[in-house]
Amino acid sequence: MEPAHAEHEHHERHEHHAGQATWAMAARATLHCLTGCAIGEVLGMIIGTALGWGNLSTMILAIVLAFFFGYALTLRGILSAGVDLRTAIRVALAADTLSIAVMELIDNGVIALWPGAMDAHLSEPLFWTVLALSLAVAFVVTVPVNKWMIGRGKGHAVVHQYHR
Repeated sequence: MEPAHAEHEHHERHEHHAGQATWAMAARATLHCLTGCAIGEVLGMIIGTALGWGNLSTMILAIVLAFFFGYALTLRGILSAGVDLRTAIRVALAADTLSIAVMELIDNGVIALWPGAMDAHLSEPLFWTVLALSLAVAFVVTVPVNKWMIGRGKGHAVVHQYHR
């Protein structure tokens, strides 16, 4: 096959896949990221609070753990498809980085800007209410980002090829 013809076929496959981006697909991809983010956020806040850390240190730990668990959930699925670890890590980074980054920016932005939320303790309803609200806002903002990425064959579109 000629290189130009092969490139054309690859482009056609990419375009065909790009046309398949739906809001439901984007919502599922975002929910996947939200799950990892929520696990990391809550665990980070619990650990930071238990260790008596300040707000900034606790928030940094929560963000790091949100990325870790977001990537871990994706890695689990890709590795179970028989993909080698190095490839799986590259796919997870490509699939989730922008989605998690947007989610964390929005989520932590809401918490930081909400009066009293940064000083609320884990035992207070304000903490859990603002956390739930911030994750919901992050979900709503991130769904269009994921739809845009999937529509271009990026993000979770890359992961889907390993779930066949």
